[in-house]
Amino acid sequence: MIKEIDTRSNEQFVHLHCHTEYSLLDGASRIKDLVRRAKELGMPAIAITDHGTMYGVIDFYKEAKKQGIKPIIGCEVYVAPRSRLEKSAVEGESYYHLVLLAENEIGYRNLIELVSRGHSEGFYYKPRVDREILARYSDGIICLSACIAGEIPALLLKGNYEGAENLALEYRNIFGPNNFFLEIQDHNMPEQKQVNASLVKISQKTGIGLVATNDLHYIERNDSECHDVLLCIQMGKTVDDPGRMRFPNSEFYLKSPQEMAELFGEFPEALTNTVSIAERCNVEFTFGRHLLPEFPVPDGLSAEHYLRQLCHDKIPERYNETTEEISKRLDYELSIIEKMGFSGYFLIVWDFINYARQDGVPVGPGRGSAAGSIVAICLE
Repeated sequence: MIKEIDTRSNEQFVHLHCHTEYSLLDGASRIKDLVRRAKELGMPAIAITDHGTMYGVIDFYKEAKKQGIKPIIGCEVYVAPRSRLEKSAVEGESYYHLVLLAENEIGYRNLIELVSRGHSEGFYYKPRVDREILARYSDGIICLSACIAGEIPALLLKGNYEGAENLALEYRNIFGPNNFFLEIQDHNMPEQKQVNASLVKISQKTGIGLVATNDLHYIERNDSECHDVLLCIQMGKTVDDPGRMRFPNSEFYLKSPQEMAELFGEFPEALTNTVSIAERCNVEFTFGRHLLPEFPVPDGLSAEHYLRQLCHDKIPERYNETTEEISKRLDYELSIIEKMGFSGYFLIVWDFINYARQDGVPVGPGRGSAAGSIVAICLE
């Protein structure tokens, strides 16, 4: 049974910004170990927010369910400085970070859409989205402003407080008044302390909620060396290279609720908001079902009836004589297809094969048992 979240504990906390092994050559947290450690620390839930991808979501979901901890599905997306369609940097920046969490199934579908379009439309060094497409697919998503690589912190570090506040208000308008949060972190970095002070000020002025995260990239503090090696592999550098990119310290691990409470005791709402967000995020997956598009069939017909009709209409064109053996074979194949629920699938394949042939796209003879199927021959 999934552990219920106890909001009465003042030490309760949920990690909402977590990188697993699927943040390739950056995350050093194996999903199984990450979930196990979160459970050991008494956490009722944990999120997955890998960089620009959702490859690990299913493994993460299954492991969390297996260990009795609530999975929160998310992604740390890359946001283009202007349009995702502009393949160029703006003032030296090609992208910023933004954390998105699926609140429900609609949010999960929108998150998939955003990540997919980031790869297919906005790829420039990284798969990028932009505010236009975020607004289009914002329903059911809770947004966090991300680490100091986020655009709001970047503006604050440049001294542009007004720009940061305006952008925070824009994101609140995009995602809704209760679905955008300002993310504060404390890895003992001076620039974070500077950003946090301004984020608190923006929160007090605008009413936008604060949320505390640790941007974890590994599980235990002593895993930081392994993470450092991953970064070297990513950048093609050696650990002795003085000019390479590295994390400033070993604070990016899965901290306990008590450790987070010590860091953010001054901002208790930033801790309790993590629990509130975790309670709101409820995405359930169902496995073992065939999720096929619904093929449009003529009125009054089911996919099964339409497939049978097509085969019976076409069989005289394929055979000079429709013998009893051929008829029995056709009915047997159709019964198997119907029993497996694949009638719609056969119609879908028939449709795109016809389209390919009409457009001069070469089509192969099929493979395996399909090459000897009377149904397949009828639909040729």
